[in-house]
Amino acid sequence: MAAARPPAPPNAVVADEATAAVNARIRAVLGGPAKYEQVFAAFQRAVAAHDAKAVSALVAYPFTATLGGRRVKLPDAASFIRHYDAIVTPVIANVITRQRYADLFVNEQGVMFGQGEAWLHGECRDDACKDVDVRVIAIQSAN
Repeated sequence: MAAARPPAPPNAVVADEATAAVNARIRAVLGGPAKYEQVFAAFQRAVAAHDAKAVSALVAYPFTATLGGRRVKLPDAASFIRHYDAIVTPVIANVITRQRYADLFVNEQGVMFGQGEAWLHGECRDDACKDVDVRVIAIQSAN
């Protein structure tokens, strides 16, 4: 009799049929899923730890955020960190940390958390787009 596996932490990417289906969709629409899995887990860990520096390292810049009702372009990680609490509100953080990888929505715009509160997408690092850097491209209220 096989020993029971301990439950996976909430931000773990579990190898099951639903995860395989998400990875197949990522592969078909966006390219290889491995980097998406890695960034998904890193993003969740950083948000759960309220680690603004770690989250900022995963963001694509310039980054557009809504601050005080206005859309503002943040040019770099330092500006993102200064505004972290206004961008990653408790409601947004809850959506990000509770998202199951197996339940992700995937389309040509990227990989969506919740109802659009956060998005990941690959940025091409070469002309042929063979080397992709997966980044957080949006964090926003779905309202």
